[in-house]
Amino acid sequence: MPQQTAGRGSAAWALVITSVAGFMAALDNLVVTTALPSIREDLGGALHDLEWTVSAYTLTFAVLLMFGAALGDRFGRRRLFIAGLAVFTGASAAAAMAPGIDSLIAARAVQGAGAAVMMPLTLTLLTAAVPEARRGMAYGIWGAVNGLAVASGPLVGGSLTEHISWQWIFWLNVPLGLLLIPLARLRLAESHGTGAPLDLLGTLLASGGLFGIVYGLVRGPVDGWTGTAVLTALFAGSALLAGFVRHSIRARNPMLPMRLFRSRAFSGINAASLLMFLGMFGSIFLLSQYMQGVLGYSPTEAGLRMLPWTGMPMLVAPIAGILSDRIGGRPVVAAGLFLQALGLGHLAVVATAEASYASQLPALVISGVGMALFFAPASNLVMSSVRPKEQGIASGANNALREVGGALGVAIMASIFSAQGGYESARSFVDGMRPALVTGSAAVALAGIATLFIPGRRPTRPGEPPAVRTAGPVLEKAS
Repeated sequence: MPQQTAGRGSAAWALVITSVAGFMAALDNLVVTTALPSIREDLGGALHDLEWTVSAYTLTFAVLLMFGAALGDRFGRRRLFIAGLAVFTGASAAAAMAPGIDSLIAARAVQGAGAAVMMPLTLTLLTAAVPEARRGMAYGIWGAVNGLAVASGPLVGGSLTEHISWQWIFWLNVPLGLLLIPLARLRLAESHGTGAPLDLLGTLLASGGLFGIVYGLVRGPVDGWTGTAVLTALFAGSALLAGFVRHSIRARNPMLPMRLFRSRAFSGINAASLLMFLGMFGSIFLLSQYMQGVLGYSPTEAGLRMLPWTGMPMLVAPIAGILSDRIGGRPVVAAGLFLQALGLGHLAVVATAEASYASQLPALVISGVGMALFFAPASNLVMSSVRPKEQGIASGANNALREVGGALGVAIMASIFSAQGGYESARSFVDGMRPALVTGSAAVALAGIATLFIPGRRPTRPGEPPAVRTAGPVLEKAS
């Protein structure tokens, strides 16, 4: 039986602590991108080394997410959350003080490991602390903060690098981490999952498979998709993931029960999350470079001009959470995805070597509203599609698929960009970026279609308890 230690935790404190921790982990996905020229000037290193300052974090983060969630379920979610936060904070300080490029890459890998333990547990701890009737609003605020972190990474990194130094993109995490660790210990309630033993074989298969897939995706645009290392990584990763699925079907206590995917809600929202992050990450990766390299904005100026997109979650996501409480998550998520797809498609149409900001502004606003409508209700759909004791691993699986989607988006859209254009001139950059953005738009539209297959919420009947009114199909069966 799941165990809970109630008392000291409160919904407000849980929301603050988990949102700030999630912001730190999500921010570091893309925060380094605009600082790479300064890092190279200070620490040296070839282009290959600089790419690994980004990829090392993505790899360990994606690979260890489900394992981190499983550790929390087994040994205590608050305990492992604090441990992951401590590792992340310490690795951030190590990255800021790195004397060379190799030590920076190593610190980034450790940072990703800490984030992988911390990130999935933020949503589980928040769910346990907030009454079910108010979770939509809580998820809205949590989603707004995390969405802002993902999208504003280039702005934060560029501003700190331009006005202080690149080391401050890592020093920023240290005081936040040191503040959150005692707050988490004092204000969060401890909880556990099923208490089943760790699935070591499943952990090895999933971690190895994800490592192979993500490594191949990261290296594909650089080494070529037919390179021996890339093909070996992709094939080996696929084989290990197939072995993980086979093992999870047969094992008595699997890390990720395959029966969860029998739920159309769980399968649909995870497919939508992967495709959403594919389109969004790849687009931000190219658009931040477009605004600087083609339109001539500084990193800070480019980030400010993207605020209608990146800042919109802070305004709209809480409203999206309230809407999901009232009408269900599916229509809100679907509307958000189709708006995001429309915004990316519009950006592809208006992008030129001399495009005015006014021509891009409507697309940025539409994309921002779409992204804001996605985050909070999507989290609600994930957590309500499984039993409470399985919410930790459900959060870990969803976050892992988002990270794989982000890596896939950067890889696919960078490959399209390279095949159709390049960095030789402004015109060449636009020629490569436009078909890549169309691909991103199509992926997000496909995510919207996947969302339509999620079962809708049943109408409320008078006197029906909240747990049944808002639960997904799996919870209804469980109750």
